[in-house]
Amino acid sequence: MIRDYVCSDRTVCHEAYRKMRLIRRFEERVIQLVNANEIAGTTHEYIGEEAIAVGVCSILKQTDIIASTHRGHGHIIAKGGDVKRMMAELFGRVTGYNHGKGGSMHIADLALGIYGANGIVAAGVPIAAGAAWAAKLRNTGQVAVAFFGDGGANQGVLHETMNLAAIWKLPLIFICENNQYAVTTASTFATAGPGISHRAAAYGFPGHLVDGMDVERVMGAVLEAVELARSGEGPTLLECKAYRYQGHFTAERALKLTYRLQDEIDLWRGQDPITRWAATLLERKILSSEERDAVDNEVEAQLDEAVAYARASEWPHPDEAFQDMYVTDYPGLPARGYEWNAK
Repeated sequence: MIRDYVCSDRTVCHEAYRKMRLIRRFEERVIQLVNANEIAGTTHEYIGEEAIAVGVCSILKQTDIIASTHRGHGHIIAKGGDVKRMMAELFGRVTGYNHGKGGSMHIADLALGIYGANGIVAAGVPIAAGAAWAAKLRNTGQVAVAFFGDGGANQGVLHETMNLAAIWKLPLIFICENNQYAVTTASTFATAGPGISHRAAAYGFPGHLVDGMDVERVMGAVLEAVELARSGEGPTLLECKAYRYQGHFTAERALKLTYRLQDEIDLWRGQDPITRWAATLLERKILSSEERDAVDNEVEAQLDEAVAYARASEWPHPDEAFQDMYVTDYPGLPARGYEWNAK
């Protein structure tokens, strides 16, 4: 049982609202830009799940580490990522986080403890475990968080990592973002047992089901998990149940997929995490309607600046295509780039 938690710090409460709003509007802008062909390819939106990323990262320190997923924009923003550099990366420009070469699913910022989004399902989990193992060896007091989805819950690498994390008592928190669909497959169809959170019991560490549409509930659960991790008690699994309002990716509408009923979407729209949090803060008189409007306007201005920055940035030069692909001091490889033989 997770103890009750009430966010009483005005600054933390306001920042949680601002970051959730920023994630939502960033993703909505991205959809518009993809549809306008300013951003090439497709992206995986985080709309509807904002309370999870913000609830988790509100409790973490900057020195703590996260490993993200293919649906990673929300995690990066919640951990303090620069939306200008994120937008530039989506535009494929040199000022982006990966110099325009990585795109949506590979944004990383090691200085902020963001060990990268990852296009392979559940592949960030062992990376987070490695970070947690290093923190334990060095006695830094850091905690690592591994985000994964309900589809990733059935990947073997997750179970291998849970086993190691339990044996070594790693300061690792497993965050399952159960948005209830792995692409078009319902988690109730693909996942056996009473629930993903129950799987932690097999490895001997705590597992909890959390309302992932309630940022305060997420904060409370993560606070408890972080306390256990920092005190040397090992990992925790939190299954945060939420719902993605958009499709699996931006091309879904064009594909005319019909695996969800509109009634189901409308039901979850009624639990919108941003609307709920704003209403809670207004009721507690922690946030006024004028302050909320000011935050909303600030977010719009920030995103206008990010889009303008991306549009004005240079494209990568073809001669640099192979730069930054390898660690520069890796034996046998040139310090910069790679000699490409067109023949």
